[in-house]
Amino acid sequence: MSSKYIPERLRVEVAQRAQYRCEYCRRPESDSFIRYQIDHIISRKHGGLTVSENLAYTCALCNGNKGSDIGTILQDEATFVRLFHPRKHVWHEHFDVIEGTLQPRSDLAAATIKVLDPKYRTKAW
Repeated sequence: MSSKYIPERLRVEVAQRAQYRCEYCRRPESDSFIRYQIDHIISRKHGGLTVSENLAYTCALCNGNKGSDIGTILQDEATFVRLFHPRKHVWHEHFDVIEGTLQPRSDLAAATIKVLDPKYRTKAW
């Protein structure tokens, strides 16, 4: 399936799998006034399909900041680092929450936090 439209049954499957939490920042949907969104982990423009394995449940802030990105450049301006992939990576292996703030445990997490721009939020969930 490569449609931009995501059927309701697939939306529900993705939300339930994520336990109604953003799969990037881990904020529960119950703490938000805005309905959570379905993100193509690998965007359609990069060849990602509209299938369960390529979809993540996300808050509007993470989804908006991630956009179609799949990675970024860290400090040395020469090394491309992929973003966290909720179907392939274990969140707790890459991120910590210290004093309510999301902290990276790996370059993958540092890249993800950079792209998600934590300046808009100081609290991790």
